[in-house]
Amino acid sequence: MKIELLRLKERIEIASEMGESHFREFKSGFEGPDADKKPRAVKDICQNISKTLVAFANADGGELIVGAEDDGEITGLEYKEDLLKVIIEAPKTYVHSTTPLPATKSQIVDYEGKKVAYFSVPKGTEHVYITSDGKCLKRKDLESIPVSPESIQVERSEKKSREYDRSFVDGADITDLDKDLLSFAAKEFSKTISEEKFLQHLDLAEFDGDKLRLRMASLLLFAKLPHKWHPRLQVRILKVKGTEVKSGKDFNVISDNEISDNILQLVDGSWDSLRPHLTETKFSTDALFKAQVVYPELACREALINAIAHRDYSIEGRGIEIYVFDDRLEIKSPGTLLSSVSVSDLENRSGIHQSRNTYVARVLKEVGYMRELGEGFRRIYDLMESNDLRKPTLYSGEKSFVVTLSQKLVYTKEEKFWLENFENLTLSRDEKTIIRLGAKGELISPKLIWDSVGIVDTDVYRQLIESLRQKGVLISEVSKPQALKIAQKEKIRDKKSIPRFKIIKPELSVAKNKINKETKKISGRKLDTSSYSKLFIENIPFDCTDEQIEEVFGKYGEIDSIHIPKNYNTGSGRGFAYVEFENEESSKNALDDKFNLFMGKRKVIVKPFKPRRASR
Repeated sequence: MKIELLRLKERIEIASEMGESHFREFKSGFEGPDADKKPRAVKDICQNISKTLVAFANADGGELIVGAEDDGEITGLEYKEDLLKVIIEAPKTYVHSTTPLPATKSQIVDYEGKKVAYFSVPKGTEHVYITSDGKCLKRKDLESIPVSPESIQVERSEKKSREYDRSFVDGADITDLDKDLLSFAAKEFSKTISEEKFLQHLDLAEFDGDKLRLRMASLLLFAKLPHKWHPRLQVRILKVKGTEVKSGKDFNVISDNEISDNILQLVDGSWDSLRPHLTETKFSTDALFKAQVVYPELACREALINAIAHRDYSIEGRGIEIYVFDDRLEIKSPGTLLSSVSVSDLENRSGIHQSRNTYVARVLKEVGYMRELGEGFRRIYDLMESNDLRKPTLYSGEKSFVVTLSQKLVYTKEEKFWLENFENLTLSRDEKTIIRLGAKGELISPKLIWDSVGIVDTDVYRQLIESLRQKGVLISEVSKPQALKIAQKEKIRDKKSIPRFKIIKPELSVAKNKINKETKKISGRKLDTSSYSKLFIENIPFDCTDEQIEEVFGKYGEIDSIHIPKNYNTGSGRGFAYVEFENEESSKNALDDKFNLFMGKRKVIVKPFKPRRASR
């Protein structure tokens, strides 16, 4: 089998496409105003190189491209050969001689007629790396920040668990990986990259002159037979009747589900198994059984992915265990917190990022399973708080780390007093969360509702808004067109962040409804009861983007959502999509103009979307 090698020119092209990240940085070769750009002093560039590479080596490794702007545009380096040589030698001459960087790659690359300096360095373990002038830095998100050498030295003591996912595995090759899953991940990363180059780009594999040598991370993530490489690559979910696990005749575990698979499949499989446990069905006052969310889904998903991404895989005798008690959810993962991270750091939401499994975490971030590194626990705490739930409790010890999410609600005295005004209404927890946001009489934005409730589905948002409208306690003070004008005037990109809604007490809503009815009789003006309308569009390019669809259809009215179904095997589109307008008039305008809709030279076919009815 012929292996496709990833060339440096391709690395630069992919890096330019992906942009800066925790693992990637760009440095310009120019300075000054746009109209009068001049080459920077070579000494300044060399100092930038040493600081960035030292920070990468002291963190999780990374790559640096000198000759690129912050937005990824390749502008090149305009220096003679002798100065280019000085730049390429910077990782040696501008790094302290007692802490040489590990396995650094340095090369001048001719990229489309422009000279670019490419550098990469892996995570170091032998030294605490410092620059030639004694600066110790470490990469955190998009910055290289000063740190104490002592904090890095403590990390080195955890070498075994930190190096587990980066070790090369003898006897493994690319045929041991799930090709379809690997292809899907590669296309999520970059539409133009092959599977072999994807593995090389993310340092999951290395070409030794004969074949690709796989790191353990690639097998943990993509293995066809995960148990062959790790005996406990699994999540076990136990539903317990009561608040503690009992044994013998009192044994009270009512379900025990074990999911075993490679990490990418494990994330989805374990989430599908856990999700039904996040709601409970109760008999409501209107004689119906209704499902009510007891834990915010996003918080639980963050906690699950955090456990999978950061557990200690060098502990091979245990997997992740999730206990669903009557009053709480416990997620227990093998391995304590890293010594450089404390429970108080996480409780204080300081955004600490320390990844035990550098390569695993990077892939999960790059292909979209995780968002910004170091933000997971902050998001969990914020979601629990915004849902009026007690703060998570964390425990690190006895070779385990445990995250506990409680069902218990927490309100301030003022909020309790405010909610008493609505106690005669049948309100779900999510509705109470929204009503709580209006306690001070301030207008509420759609974005605040999404973030506070932890909404992941547009339909859920609409149902909540309509339910509160029908109950007469939520009104629109600012219409959607008005919000759009405000966003355009103030140059706010996210129109959903414009405050629009107001919460009113039930007795006020009765009076308000009477006024609205009278106003409607007099003026004939319709109330703000927006109806959403969805279109089905066909014959679009397979590489079509949301932006391209919005460019074509946005002229007919405000678009609420665009959905382009993806092909699992290729990651590309399937040639059709759904466009949802915020009112029927916009949808009708698009249908009336359907013979004039093109994307490039391709005629777009537009039809009303009609959901299938369930068979009786």
